[in-house]
Amino acid sequence: MTLLIIIIALALIFDYINGFHDAANSIATVVSTKVLTPLQAVLWAALFNVIAFWIFKDHAVANSISKTVYKDFITLPVIFSGLLAAIFWNLLTWWYGIPSSSSHTLIGGFAGAAIAHALMTKGIGYSWAKIVDADTIIKTVLFIFLAPIIGIVISVFITLVTIMQNMWWRLAIISIATFITILMFDRFENTKIHENVQKFYSIDKYKKEIASIEEELNEKKGDTILSNKLAENKKKLTTATEKYEKLNPYLSSYDKLGAESIAKTAKESGWLDNIAESKIKDAARNADDFLVLEAKAPDNVEIKKLYDIAKEKTEGYKVPLKLYLAKSISADSAIVLMNAIHPIQPKNLDKVKAKIEKFNIQKTFAGEIDKADNAIIEYGIIGAAIFFMLIYVYVEKIKTPTAYTVSNMFKKLQLFSSAAFSIGHGGNDAQKVMGIIGAALIANGSIQDFGQLPSWVPAACYIAIGLGTMSGGWKIVKTMGTKITKVTPLEGVAAETAGAFTLFFTGQMGIPVSTTHTITGSIIGVGVTKRISAVRWGVTTNLLWAWVLTIPVSGILAAITFLIVNYFLK
Repeated sequence: MTLLIIIIALALIFDYINGFHDAANSIATVVSTKVLTPLQAVLWAALFNVIAFWIFKDHAVANSISKTVYKDFITLPVIFSGLLAAIFWNLLTWWYGIPSSSSHTLIGGFAGAAIAHALMTKGIGYSWAKIVDADTIIKTVLFIFLAPIIGIVISVFITLVTIMQNMWWRLAIISIATFITILMFDRFENTKIHENVQKFYSIDKYKKEIASIEEELNEKKGDTILSNKLAENKKKLTTATEKYEKLNPYLSSYDKLGAESIAKTAKESGWLDNIAESKIKDAARNADDFLVLEAKAPDNVEIKKLYDIAKEKTEGYKVPLKLYLAKSISADSAIVLMNAIHPIQPKNLDKVKAKIEKFNIQKTFAGEIDKADNAIIEYGIIGAAIFFMLIYVYVEKIKTPTAYTVSNMFKKLQLFSSAAFSIGHGGNDAQKVMGIIGAALIANGSIQDFGQLPSWVPAACYIAIGLGTMSGGWKIVKTMGTKITKVTPLEGVAAETAGAFTLFFTGQMGIPVSTTHTITGSIIGVGVTKRISAVRWGVTTNLLWAWVLTIPVSGILAAITFLIVNYFLK
C-alpha cells in the first residue's frame, strides 16, 4: 500500500510537471502575439485545462495508456520505475527548453520498465509482443509523425480560408467544414458506443482468450483441458455476440433513443441476464479482496494456490446471486449460500452485502453507453463556428474594416482558440496520468479494470495539470512562440484552432498523441502559408530528433531504473 501511495503521488507530480512543461503548447502563440501577458496566459490555460474534466466523458486515451502493457507484467515496481524515468526526461528537456512529448515519455517509461521486468522473469528470448500492446505502441509511434502533419494541413486550410477576400465564400466554406466535422464526430460516437458495448459483453476478452488457447494448443496438441476451455470460451463468445447483434439497431439509434431507453429495452428483453450474473459475481468477490489476491499471486506460490482455489470456487457465486436477481431470495440469504460455496472474510461481509444491494445492471449498462456521448464537443464546434462567422460579419460588413479592427478581432479570437486548445490539452494529457494511476490500482488489486476507476482519480489529475500549467514553462514558450516562426494574431488563431481540432479528433479515437507535436505542426503550417523560408527548419529538425528519441530513451532509462529498484526491493 505504501508503494501504491508513492506511485499515485509521483503520478500527480508528473502531471504537474507535464502542466508546466506543456504550458508552452497552450500559451506560446497567445504570449508571443502579446494578446495576454505570461501570467494572464497561464491562468487562462490552467482554467480550461480543468474545464476539460466536464467535457471528456469517455476517458479513451487513459484506457489506451493503461493497456500499453499487458496485465501480467504490470507491477507496482514497473510503474514506479516508469514514472521516475518519465519525470527525469521531462525535467531534463524542460531545462534545455526542448518541447519534447510528455505523453511519449510516459509511454516509453512504462513500456521500458515492463520489458525489463518480463525479460528478467521470462528470459531474454521472450517476445516483446507478449509484454506490450503492439497496437497501442504502433499507433503512438505513427502519430509522432501524423499529429504534426494533421496540424499542418488544418492550420494551412484555416489560414487560407481566413485570408479569403470574399467573406461569403469564407462563411460557406466554414459551414461546409463544420458540417463534415460533425458527421465525422457522429461516426466516432457511434463506433465508440459499439466498442463499449462489445467490451461490456466481454467479446474482446473472449476473442483474446480463444486466440491464446489456440496458440497453446498448437504446442500441446490433444490437451483435453485446453480443448474444453476453448469450447467453453467459444460458446461464451457466441452467446455474447448474439446479444450484441440484437442490440445493434438500438445502438445505431442512440441519438434518438438515449442510453436509458436502450438499457431498459436490453433489460426487459433479457439481453442483460447472463452478463448481470457475471457482473454481480465480480462485484461481490472483488469486495472480498479477490483482486488483492490476484495482484499478489504471480510473486507468491502460496498466494497463487489460494487465488486459483478462490477463482474456481467463486464462480459458483452465480447460482445464489441469480436467485437474488430474480428476487427469489434476499441479499442476506444469498450471502449465506455464497459463504457455503467459498467463505467470505468476516471483515468484508458488510462490504459484499452493500455491493450486492447497490447492483443495478440497467444503470451500469446505460453508463457504459453514455460514456461515448460527445454531444458537448459537437455543440462546442457548432457554437465556435457560428461565433467566428458572426465576428467576421460584424467586423467586415457592419463596421468599416480597417487594419486595426481586423487585427483587434483576431487578438480577441485568439482567446477562444487558445481556450479550445487548453481544453484539448487538459483532456488529452491529464488522461495519460489517469491511465498510469489506473494501471497501478489494477496491479495493486484495488480495481479489476479501468472501468472501475474511482472518481477522485480524474479530478486529481485535471487539477494537477491545471496547477502545473499555472507555473508556466518559459524556456519552451520562447522556442514554441518565436523560434519556429514569427506568429501574428491571425496565425495564432489558425494554429491553436488546428491544434485543438487535432486533439479532439485523436482523443475521440483514444490515441495518445503529443500536444507538443500537434501545436508545433500547426505553427509550422501557418508559417508555410507565408513562404517556406518563414519556418526555421533547423530548429524544427532538432525538435524532430527530440520527438523520435523520446520513447526509446525513456524506455532505456526506465529499464535501468527498474533494475536498480528491483535490486533494492529484494
